[in-house]
Amino acid sequence: MRAARELGIETVAVYSEADAGALHTRVADTSVVIGPAAASKSYLVGETLIEAARSTGADAIHPGYGFLSERASFAELVIGAGLTWVGPSPASIRDMGDKAQAIRMAKAAGVPTIPGSDGPVMTVEDALAAAAGNYPVAIKAAAGGGGKGIRIATDEAEVRESIPIAKAEAMSAFGSDAVYIERMVRGAKHIEVQVFGDGESFVHLGERECSVQRRRQKLIEETPAPLLPEHIREEMCRSAVALAKSVAYQGAGTVEFLYEPSTHAYFFIEMNTRIQVEHPITEAVTGIDLVKEQLRVARGERLSFTQQDVHHRGHAIEVRVNAEDAALNFFPSPGTLDRFTLPAGPFVRVDSGFVSGDTVSPYYDSLLAKVVVWGRSRDEAITRMQRALAEMDVVGVKTTAAFVGEILDTKEFFAGTYDTLFLQERGSSSG
Repeated sequence: MRAARELGIETVAVYSEADAGALHTRVADTSVVIGPAAASKSYLVGETLIEAARSTGADAIHPGYGFLSERASFAELVIGAGLTWVGPSPASIRDMGDKAQAIRMAKAAGVPTIPGSDGPVMTVEDALAAAAGNYPVAIKAAAGGGGKGIRIATDEAEVRESIPIAKAEAMSAFGSDAVYIERMVRGAKHIEVQVFGDGESFVHLGERECSVQRRRQKLIEETPAPLLPEHIREEMCRSAVALAKSVAYQGAGTVEFLYEPSTHAYFFIEMNTRIQVEHPITEAVTGIDLVKEQLRVARGERLSFTQQDVHHRGHAIEVRVNAEDAALNFFPSPGTLDRFTLPAGPFVRVDSGFVSGDTVSPYYDSLLAKVVVWGRSRDEAITRMQRALAEMDVVGVKTTAAFVGEILDTKEFFAGTYDTLFLQERGSSSG
């Protein structure tokens, strides 16, 4: 909404009954209620969102980074209604949303992929053939994403046991029981590349390291990625652009990779066809407003910058602060924010949908705030983030701020040697 306002565009907020009076409804020029608290009866009902746009005279829909943001069917509904869809084409969303199809397209574009099945496996025997004895392997939902719908098998017996369960879970969560097999990448670092396209020109804005994860959900992101060899960084970014070009991508997208430090090999895992939660750190080091660029491209303009115009300066870190109780296995902590004091100061940015007095609903994601800092060096950025988290003062709900602060204090984070299993290996208290 802030980006739109700077471009002279009026905004309309939609909200469920549970979000009446929420911050986003107060920031927008107009607000429209779209249904009861349950997302299935409000935020996930495409027809209701179309009607809200029509009733307010809106001519475009920006899907954000949740709910329907990666639903090709919703993008088609928006376009079919004569509205502008602020995002990639439905075909790009559908191709990249099917993980098995995305892997096939990545291979065709010359992008390295993890050894495994070339497509969905239909039977246990197909799965065993794809594993080819290279254990452990990951069994993944083809229609999944965000770290969901994944099971790990360490031998043939676990494959036989896991396939039926994985297919049932995939059907329940994503409406498709298709699964595929990949070998596990050991000591993996999760690196993602921010790409942007206007259908004709395609660029990258560098990479982000997002290996600090709990239950495959990202907690801390930073850019540039520490300890990533420069030639790997360059190759990875070129691969990301090649994939974006192969699907004539429009708008902001993220190509995600696993990097194996022991072999200096990297592998494509998926593409997110939307703006990412962690996009502000890329904005911090490049000075490019990605949401403004999304809006410009959606209304038919060419990219306002070329690859040669993208320059990286300094280091940026983002942490996600959730309304969860770390001492109770990160159980959600809804409630009223009796006090909600956020950090400030030089080179500190906080994105939040709450202010003091607001209620944190039990119905939706528990994210309270994204704290983003920039520093001239990685050390300065870490110190600045520690200072920022110490300034946070939240009363009324439990938060993960102290837990994330403890991660920043570890020798592994300071050294940049952490990988995707870092928190798991620290013990059960890390979730």
